Amino acid sequence: MIEPKPPTIMAMAGESLTPLELPRLLASSPALALQARGTGEPVLVLPGLGASNTSTAPMRRYLSWLGYDVHGWRLGQNNGDVAGLLPLVVEQLNEFYEDSGTPVNLVGWSLGGVLAREAARDNPGSVRQVVTMGSPVVGGPKYTSLGRIYAQRGQDVDAIAATVAERENTPIRVPVTSIYSKRDGIVGWQASIDRLTKEADNIEVCATHFGLGFSPAVYKILARKLAQS
Repeated sequence: MIEPKPPTIMAMAGESLTPLELPRLLASSPALALQARGTGEPVLVLPGLGASNTSTAPMRRYLSWLGYDVHGWRLGQNNGDVAGLLPLVVEQLNEFYEDSGTPVNLVGWSLGGVLAREAARDNPGSVRQVVTMGSPVVGGPKYTSLGRIYAQRGQDVDAIAATVAERENTPIRVPVTSIYSKRDGIVGWQASIDRLTKEADNIEVCATHFGLGFSPAVYKILARKLAQS
């Protein structure tokens, strides 16, 4: 097992290349148009730290075009308060599940993926599967480039990591896909690999952290996973 560690300085600097993901996405439009389609299955997409539904709009539009019933969350900007946000995410999840009559696909980018995983952990009957993108599934902020910010706020990153590890005593009982990139300059890629969930599929792509939401490789994985029965 590779020990998780924060992103390298080179990876952090590489985040400046994020704008290159947009022309790649446009160039891949013909291939993306040929991906498997949905039939109205529910999908809830959760944004990362400091982001809102605006950040996931292109992805949600694509998944809607493929035929899914796609919703963003209704909580505005993700302020990073996992304990405070989780009950609100679960409330929306269960409402979506009751309205649709079928388990919901949860898609989470970065910290949004952490929220998706924890919502699924506590509510497996409402969730069909979880797909995360560049999410710190190990250690919380400890193995991210933001760990220092948490420490400056007076938060103990080791204590948070211990809480994350304790949560793993309750396994996630739905399929999990963890998309990660070794170019990730925000979350150490080793911390994005799920080695504990029984039905985990860890898939590597080549993208910056901020480019994961615009990566054609990620879009193809999402289309494939959502179409699986």
